Amino acid sequence: MKGKWIALGLVVILILLVFSGFGSYNRLVAMDENVNKKWSDVDSQLQRRMDLIPNLVETVKGYSIHEQEVLKNVTDARAKLAGARSVDERIAGQNELSGALARLLVVVENYPNLKADANFRQLMDELAGTENRINISRRDYNQAVQEYNQSIRRFPTVIYARILGFDSKPYFEADKGAAEVPKVDFGTAK
Repeated sequence: MKGKWIALGLVVILILLVFSGFGSYNRLVAMDENVNKKWSDVDSQLQRRMDLIPNLVETVKGYSIHEQEVLKNVTDARAKLAGARSVDERIAGQNELSGALARLLVVVENYPNLKADANFRQLMDELAGTENRINISRRDYNQAVQEYNQSIRRFPTVIYARILGFDSKPYFEADKGAAEVPKVDFGTAK
């Protein structure tokens, strides 16, 4: 009689573990999809910014003759970001583009007529709005990644996550040099 109760208890525990696994799997799938959606939001805002950059560069070109290297850096960084495929490559490309744009804006300070140009002001307003949207999207993405990464590391979900192949997601972090002020040399052209 005692053996039957033990066997019944083991069956009940096994059933609970199986259903717990189903629940954990479904929750992890939902969280993984949420992270992917949040990344898509970030990617969409980055694309909006990339679409604004050619117009901004062309507007600045008309005013700046000596800063071709700064304009080339912006164009190159944009191309690198456009060619990035993985999340890590997109993050690195975005950070490089942010640095190049910061240097471009330093150059703009030397051209008061450019700052007064209506087309340039409109582009800068759109770019500023896009930068705000990018920051919000990055924050939302990082929050979703945090919740997902915490979940796959908690017990007993960590067991199911490892078995089912749920790996941690990367955070969208600022570039190591993001806190530095951009340096632009306005010395004589060589």
